[in-house]
Amino acid sequence: MPSLRKRVKIQAENAEPKDECSFFSELSSGSEEDNKEDSIWEPQKKVPRNRRQPASKGSKRKQGPRAKKSSQQVDDESKDVAVKEELNSPVAIVDADLEEKSHKLQTTKTLKTAAKKQKKPVPRAKKRLKVDEETSQASPLEGGGSNVETPSTSACGNVCKKEESEDSFTFGQSPVKRIRTESCPQGRPARVPDGVSDIKEEVEMNWDVVQVLSERTNIEPWVCANIIRLFNDDNTIPFIVRYRKELINNLDADFLREVRQTLDELRDVAKKVHSRIQKIKKEGKMSECLLQALLNCKTFEELEHVSAPYKMGSKGTKAQRAKQLGLEGAAWTLLENPGQLNLLSYIKPDVKGLSELNDIETGVQHILADMIAKDKDTLDFIRGLCKHRYICIQSSLAKVSSKKVNEKEVDKFQLYQNFSCNIRTIHHHQILAINRGENLKILTVKVNISDGVKNEFCRWCIQNRWRPRGFARPELMKILHNSLDDSFKRLIVPLLCREFRAKLTSDAEKQSVMMFGQNLRQLLLTSPVPGRTLMGVDPGYKHGCKLAIISPTSQILHTDVVYLHCGQGFREAEKIKRLLLHFNCRTVVIGNGTACRETEAYFADLIMKNYFAPLDVVYCIVSEAGASIYSVSPEANKEMPGLDPNLRSAVSIARRVQDPLAELVKFDPKHIGVGMYQHDVSQTLLKATLDSVVEECVSFVGVDINICSEVLLRHIAGLNANRAKNIIEWREKNGPFINREQLKKVKGLGPKSFQQCAGFVRINQDYIRTFCSQHTDSSGQSQETAMVTNEKLGKKKNKADATLIPNPLDQTCIHPESYDIAVSKRDTNFWSLYILYWFLSFIGGTMCEIGKPEMQQKINVSLGKEGIEETAERLQTTVHTLQVIIDGLSQPKTFDIRTDFDKPDFKRSIVCLEDLQVGTVLTGKVENATLFGVFVDIGVGKAGLIPIRFITEAKLSKTKRRRSLGLGPGEKVEVKVLNVDIPRSRISLDLLRVL
Repeated sequence: MPSLRKRVKIQAENAEPKDECSFFSELSSGSEEDNKEDSIWEPQKKVPRNRRQPASKGSKRKQGPRAKKSSQQVDDESKDVAVKEELNSPVAIVDADLEEKSHKLQTTKTLKTAAKKQKKPVPRAKKRLKVDEETSQASPLEGGGSNVETPSTSACGNVCKKEESEDSFTFGQSPVKRIRTESCPQGRPARVPDGVSDIKEEVEMNWDVVQVLSERTNIEPWVCANIIRLFNDDNTIPFIVRYRKELINNLDADFLREVRQTLDELRDVAKKVHSRIQKIKKEGKMSECLLQALLNCKTFEELEHVSAPYKMGSKGTKAQRAKQLGLEGAAWTLLENPGQLNLLSYIKPDVKGLSELNDIETGVQHILADMIAKDKDTLDFIRGLCKHRYICIQSSLAKVSSKKVNEKEVDKFQLYQNFSCNIRTIHHHQILAINRGENLKILTVKVNISDGVKNEFCRWCIQNRWRPRGFARPELMKILHNSLDDSFKRLIVPLLCREFRAKLTSDAEKQSVMMFGQNLRQLLLTSPVPGRTLMGVDPGYKHGCKLAIISPTSQILHTDVVYLHCGQGFREAEKIKRLLLHFNCRTVVIGNGTACRETEAYFADLIMKNYFAPLDVVYCIVSEAGASIYSVSPEANKEMPGLDPNLRSAVSIARRVQDPLAELVKFDPKHIGVGMYQHDVSQTLLKATLDSVVEECVSFVGVDINICSEVLLRHIAGLNANRAKNIIEWREKNGPFINREQLKKVKGLGPKSFQQCAGFVRINQDYIRTFCSQHTDSSGQSQETAMVTNEKLGKKKNKADATLIPNPLDQTCIHPESYDIAVSKRDTNFWSLYILYWFLSFIGGTMCEIGKPEMQQKINVSLGKEGIEETAERLQTTVHTLQVIIDGLSQPKTFDIRTDFDKPDFKRSIVCLEDLQVGTVLTGKVENATLFGVFVDIGVGKAGLIPIRFITEAKLSKTKRRRSLGLGPGEKVEVKVLNVDIPRSRISLDLLRVL
């Protein structure tokens, strides 16, 4: 506190003297003895509140003249102010003024000496209340002891210093844009206001969620704290990744999903722990030791291990039955004071379990084994020991009758019928395969822990943790050794095996789901093929091939059915040629379902004979996974009423080439079928991940809110089915959206939803100008004025005028919260003035140059002179936000991130499996990616496999090396044939390069 008083003195030197309050300043120069007495003083219990206590600083000034009448009262009241100065680091101006007359220090000493004889309890009670308030605000990230009920004054001083620290990395509440503009070179957020600097979970545990999350995800604690804050504020992953990069240290969406999954697991564990605590308390079995053990649990396996004996309907463990016989005291005596333990005194011939000495020894052994197995330090030691020892997982063929198991199913697990592998080197797909075999009762799986682990564990326990505190007779040491053996074999090993299996399964499921998400992202971001008239073909044998011709705007032009594989191929060829010529269609899209190979050969033969001349026809193969499910869905019935479901699937196949993203979001993404073991993983985790990937892709691509469908709109970040429906209804009722601000008028779209979705919706300015020019009233009124009359009467007209003026930035990826960075502060309310933008004026650009090459040139010249970091500092924003602004201003109006991805592979001929030879170099397209390899379509009707060992980083391009853009569906690759197994229809390939 001396430093605090020194600051008060410095501020008081320049203040105006006030005689009526001069005696307050003398309290800061008290003796060291008084400070010591003040620090050890304890408040009295049940102190009544003093209603006449001053409630404001102004009232404290008015009490000054009373000090002249009673020096005792003056000193007590002035001590109250001094205590407040110590507990509040930010020094108030009033308190600084009270220190202005330093020449009366001798008078203060006299007053304090007299005050020692009598002290009032009310100010001290007030001091304790302030301490509790400051302690409750201590951040857990900074080591604040939130569970301390009444800390000392000195401890409170430390807490106050922590709260005043400017190096706090904890993320505060909105508006986060202001927080991001502070000086944080590493991208860390600035200090947040008091009261929001700590992260409080709904359920409190003995571990810090930020630290545990950081350990499990290998991400810095300050980043984890920010991510938790962002998710607690209902921010979506696309919004965080694009507009909050500096708060998450530029992590990608996959990492954020992984962190959120881990955070949800920790919270689920905490909720289940407290639920179990309440149940045990109702049964009256709760003890302090058990409570702490439960609060220390971080996994479900630990929780089950600790709480298993206390479940409803449990017969109780061997240790519990021994405790009921009264042997717990003997177990503790063996450890604490073995010299005084006499087991013969516990013999009771009439009581079962106490009739013989052997029974008593067994009971004590069970109690000690239970204590050892539930000791936190012991479990931490054995877990750490297993990390450095050989632990293997083994699988073998289960001993079941051949009648119950299909031989074909058994053959699928031939690789795992005598399998053994280290748990640290086993692959994720192997874990999933073993688990599937175990669930089908084909395989038997066990985890093998070597005897060396047991020997070292027992040695450590005897010499360190469970060593008796005194001389123990040989028979007692035998009991202790037996307890260690029993605890290790019966309790600890099963717990470790469950933990290992659960950890391996959890990691394998996460990787499988993540691989599914990456494949789905690659598929959704396949480059569209706009401007073409397409013929979709849903192949079939008996029921024929369904045809659908769609226009460049996805309108259905014609549907039909042809029978190509029933001896009518030549006659049907005339019909197909007539349709292609009539609609000028040059592209055929064939689904990869039943009869795909025969249909492909049919069209390839006609194309090679130049049958469709003068048209140059090409064809491609696309996945038809999910097309049949979508064709009978309510969405398809609403979109294509009256059309046969079989023909709807042909329409869907054609649209998957024209705009893959808009078509694939119409049904559940798990039906796309580009994953691995998707039916064996957690369906909840799979659905959450895939829905998040779809939301990410749709948001990053962006939608034109005036022409997009309701199905596509509901996948935008911050929107859902109801909000998308309300947006479409508003658009149909009031006409197109003029700017993003009009989204706030949609029912159910609040400030948070607007913040999340605003940056991902686009408003085409050319479309708005065309619409306004076509709907000009005959009286000369513009469309803006006409639409103002349609607004509700309760809204002011001038406010409606302001929201009906087009904003050129609404067609870019720049978020509306960043408009004030670009817009001049002279007038930010009316866009009709077309005021200068800070950044545009800095680079010398104009509004008309947005999206043109001239804008890119000016940006490059300006940033080349000063640099992006200096420019961001000049504009009082962050580098990441400035980069988003630069991208929005320089990207063309027709920019689409999907253009960087591969288009469908169009072909004119076909190759057979028998034509392949070892060493042949081919080009193909990736169909699916798994954890053990990549399947590539090389045009022979059967996909070849590139083993994962052949996919090295050197063979990938720089853009493909990123975690979120690995080798996935749609990638064009050059491969070499390594092996062809015609009987099993298997092709082994080697990756040469990515095209």
